[in-house]
Amino acid sequence: MDKTGFTLLEVLIAISIFTVGILAVATLQVNAIRKNRLGNEVTQATSLAQMQIEALKRADINSAALAPGHYDDPNNPIDETEAHDGTFTRSWDIADNSAYSRIVTVTVKWIKGGSSQLVALSTVTRGGGN
Repeated sequence: MDKTGFTLLEVLIAISIFTVGILAVATLQVNAIRKNRLGNEVTQATSLAQMQIEALKRADINSAALAPGHYDDPNNPIDETEAHDGTFTRSWDIADNSAYSRIVTVTVKWIKGGSSQLVALSTVTRGGGN
């Protein structure tokens, strides 16, 4: 009797081990996709905050745009191109720092998986692009 080849039990064990390995790789792939999507959203939110900070820094220090207070973007909710009907809400707070400068904090919020996410950027500006 020739005993070359594999028994059915050996084949089943090999298939089981292979299946566990494939499932582990699939789980890693799903987690990577989720984290990649979150990273993309954080990048978009940071870009939206930076665009608003730059717009406010270009304004004259004595203009209404840099008057101290809390402001909500009139286009909320916005998308990554600042168009209406997106997933992000943007607001900013302006506070006096001195007679010639303001502290600007821009916050961008969105909902991800039922929990609130946010990016906040702050700067000090003297207006006029400074």
